[in-house]
Amino acid sequence: MYICQNIDRTKMKKYTDLFIDFDDTLYDTHGNAIIALGELYETFHLNQYFEKESDFTEPYWEANVILWSQYSAGEIDRPYLIVERFRRPLSRGKVKTVNSDGTITETPFEPTKEFCLEVSDKFLEYCSVKPGVISGAHELMRYLKGKGYRTHLCSNGFHEVQYKKLNASKLMEFFDTIILSEDAGANKPSPEYFEYAFKMSGAKPENTLMIGDNFVTDIQGAQRAGLDVLFFNAHPDAFTAPEPVNYEVNNLLEIKDIL
Repeated sequence: MYICQNIDRTKMKKYTDLFIDFDDTLYDTHGNAIIALGELYETFHLNQYFEKESDFTEPYWEANVILWSQYSAGEIDRPYLIVERFRRPLSRGKVKTVNSDGTITETPFEPTKEFCLEVSDKFLEYCSVKPGVISGAHELMRYLKGKGYRTHLCSNGFHEVQYKKLNASKLMEFFDTIILSEDAGANKPSPEYFEYAFKMSGAKPENTLMIGDNFVTDIQGAQRAGLDVLFFNAHPDAFTAPEPVNYEVNNLLEIKDIL
């Protein structure tokens, strides 16, 4: 069920350009990462440090949420994020040593920076070839292109990884412009990112709608840049928008009823 606040049908028809987030809006980043983390666990034989896979993956998700929030806010840089999102969960592991008397001693696993980078490289390799998308993504994009909207992908994701994911998911063809934070030199939600997006796309704030799942980076960032916003809230039972939005949907295909 979609929610439209201050709905005005004439206003809804004015949009010529759509800024669309990628990760967890169209591309199933979380679902694909779950699969990739399982592959990492097997590849690096992490069972030697952890009793079960969740002992590694749960701390990974904890660290990942915190670090991406800091990265989006410009508080940390990419190299720090890359290392820390694996150093933190790996450091929860234990190294077991069998003593001469048959007893076992456990000491904390202390992963090196080099090992964290190796794990990160393999993780990005695994993630970038996963084709999984959010339900309705292809149907929605075909619909939007058929309606004549100019569509621009707006993402904080890493340059080389995002292009691989776009190809793997077969979503590349639907975008007129690819606008990545690494090219912009700034992350969403900063004004500098959106200024770059306007410049690259030729879009104007008054004719552009931002569609995204992250309330801080996508929605609040776009609102500050003067855009109308459509909040894709896939988990309404767990999250309620803290501020008014123009439109809110819980399913991608509900966007067809708005645009």
